[in-house]
Amino acid sequence: MKLSVPGRTAAAAVIAVAGLLTTTAISNAAPAPEAAAAPDISVENVKAHLADLQSVADANGGNRAHGSAGYKASIDHLKKKLDDAGFTTSVQEFTAGGETGYNLVADWPGGDEGKVVMAGAHLDSVSDGPGINDNGSGSAAILETALTVAREKYKPTKHLRFAWWGAEEIGMVGSSHYVDSLAGADRSKISAYLNFDMLSSPNAGYFVYDDDPTIEKTFKDYYAGKNVATEPDTEGDGRSDHAPFQQAGVPVGGLFSGAETTKSAEQAEKWGGTAGEAFDKCYHSACDGVSNIDGTALDRNSDAVAYAVWGLSS
Repeated sequence: MKLSVPGRTAAAAVIAVAGLLTTTAISNAAPAPEAAAAPDISVENVKAHLADLQSVADANGGNRAHGSAGYKASIDHLKKKLDDAGFTTSVQEFTAGGETGYNLVADWPGGDEGKVVMAGAHLDSVSDGPGINDNGSGSAAILETALTVAREKYKPTKHLRFAWWGAEEIGMVGSSHYVDSLAGADRSKISAYLNFDMLSSPNAGYFVYDDDPTIEKTFKDYYAGKNVATEPDTEGDGRSDHAPFQQAGVPVGGLFSGAETTKSAEQAEKWGGTAGEAFDKCYHSACDGVSNIDGTALDRNSDAVAYAVWGLSS
């Protein structure tokens, strides 16, 4: 039935008023919440964690290698800090080379457990030294990021998980054991695995894993904001704990500051440091102690860890 002219006029008035009310409601509505910005990670706190790991090594024959008392003491030290901060922790045991190894996994309560953002680093050293750059630096950076999550009472959209792997130095045994122990459905819940192995090499470079494009872009965006040039990681490709995750189909990414490879003149011009010398002259050596770090690289890379954790989990 058609409306009469007066009826059309009245209806138009009602529509106009309704439109005005809708427009007013939209204009008065709160803006959509933005993703939480990552806080600054205290490099002094990260250095304090490195000093703790050095002390553990000093008290246990000079190393924190798989199967040693120093490695178990490292696990116990981190677990207490994470338990006290409110994480749900678990220690996973495995056997390698006739010795018992341990992975430490820490879950932050909350977030969608069907979408897990995971950050990991190997905690073991080689038997020749305390392993402060390799890989106390990655372990300490993700530890301080996790403790910052707790201090900030961060409520991510996705579920956050942090892990410290054993027996990486003898073939990525701990991380492989963890991945192999997951049911297929649980592997598929991991939307991102971020790996951090050697973040403070004394002749540092800034290398980003060129694996998953979204994760790679996240790290590159962080460094671009700091006017720090990056290069794809080729030296460490497939040599650290991201490899078992990648082989299982999990999206992976990470950071690396260089190991035994020599820094080129072009890289020295771009990043500073000394051309013709290894990124880490103390790689896998007794001199990989607390003096074997670059504080600037440690600071930047620790902040990059948090930038990715916040950005990918919100």
